[in-house]
Amino acid sequence: MSTNQLDKKSQAWSALFSEPMSELVKRYTASVFFDKRLWAADIQGSLAHAEMLQAQGLISAADWEAIQKGMAQIRSEIEAGTFEWKLDLEDVHLNIEARLTQLVGDAGKRLHTGRSRNDQVATDVRLWLRGEIDEIGVLLIELQKALVDVADKNADTILPGFTHLQVAQPVAFGHHLLAYVEMFARDAERMIDLRKRVNRLPLGSAALAGTSYPLDRERVARTLGFEAVCQNSLDGVSDRDFAIEFTAAASLLMVHVSRLSEELILWMSQSFGFIDLADRFCTGSSIMPQKKNPDVPELARGKTGRVVGHLMGLITLMKGQPLAYNKDNQEDKEPLFDTVDTLKDTLRIFAEMAAGITVKPEAMERAAKKGYATATDLADYLVKKGLPFRDAHEVVAHAVKDAIAAGVDLSELPLDKLKTYNPAIEQDVYEVLSLRGSLNARNILGGTAPEQVRAQVARHRTRLG
Repeated sequence: MSTNQLDKKSQAWSALFSEPMSELVKRYTASVFFDKRLWAADIQGSLAHAEMLQAQGLISAADWEAIQKGMAQIRSEIEAGTFEWKLDLEDVHLNIEARLTQLVGDAGKRLHTGRSRNDQVATDVRLWLRGEIDEIGVLLIELQKALVDVADKNADTILPGFTHLQVAQPVAFGHHLLAYVEMFARDAERMIDLRKRVNRLPLGSAALAGTSYPLDRERVARTLGFEAVCQNSLDGVSDRDFAIEFTAAASLLMVHVSRLSEELILWMSQSFGFIDLADRFCTGSSIMPQKKNPDVPELARGKTGRVVGHLMGLITLMKGQPLAYNKDNQEDKEPLFDTVDTLKDTLRIFAEMAAGITVKPEAMERAAKKGYATATDLADYLVKKGLPFRDAHEVVAHAVKDAIAAGVDLSELPLDKLKTYNPAIEQDVYEVLSLRGSLNARNILGGTAPEQVRAQVARHRTRLG
């Protein structure tokens, strides 16, 4: 039998049609040139299916042995780059099946017993995505470790904390970075949780109604490491909520990356000058020789919109589909693939970039002194002297107003001036009004005191291993 005959016969529906598919439609409907990345999952799923067919007496031991040998050769060809991917065969599944049949004859044709491309592709995507989630989990750990290392070195570094991008209160730079560690830790938790719903086996659902063959779906699930079997054949082949859920979690993760990116960009600007990024993560200007542009965080901020766009695309893809499988679902792969690629590349580069942050503590401290960051500390001081907080707040507002007019910090106001606001103010107020005193005073679980930052660093190191 010729290769062309084999290719035609691999299209099981072709005998029904009186004319061939047009070249334009063939290109429009084919997916092989993007879904071929599923090849390893396709081979893995097919081998598990074939092993079960043999155990159930649906194919012979000789067929099972032939399928194993054929798949081993196909794997070698793909890894060596010699496998010929054919547009005429539409997708990764038919390409592999056609080559298997070419290699082992009828045994290759028997492989498809009891399954459809509908449950086959759903299985392949789940297998592939499960592995990618595991890799993303490792990358998230590396990023968190890099941030924890920088936080540990800066447990005592004073940074102006902002609300509304106005100086609010002093915080430890290490404390600030650990906020992102908490965010990325929750992102990792979401990945672990959604993996359970990805890790369910659709194979055996066939086209939509199940199959009359006595398949052992639980056996296949065990072989492939799935935690459960899809319990409804219609649902198993048609829903892509697992891909949507992953992309939603990926979008949240990228939002956290984008927030960190925005701060890195601000902190590196001349207006702030709090940090510097290594040259390898930046570019210059084609016209302005003095420029050092934070291209990596800027691009990550932009790529966040790309990933969120994929989430919207997948939700829209699914929202109007009746049960069961529809060709629309071919459009799930490119956004899913691109989301995974974008996420992995971003996490890798951010872990390396974070590890190389150069901190400029003097600039941070100067900025903290400019914004009357210890005003709340003065209010708290007065409360401890017996003044109701609302009254203390009013008193301090007057003090800040006078300090602004005089062009000095609160800590630079003389004691006799401070006493005019409230006679309970004593010499010990200057410890309260210092940036270091403010930082140390917040020695409460979750607070910014250096002691608490170091405790959190130790907790994260234990957690991350």
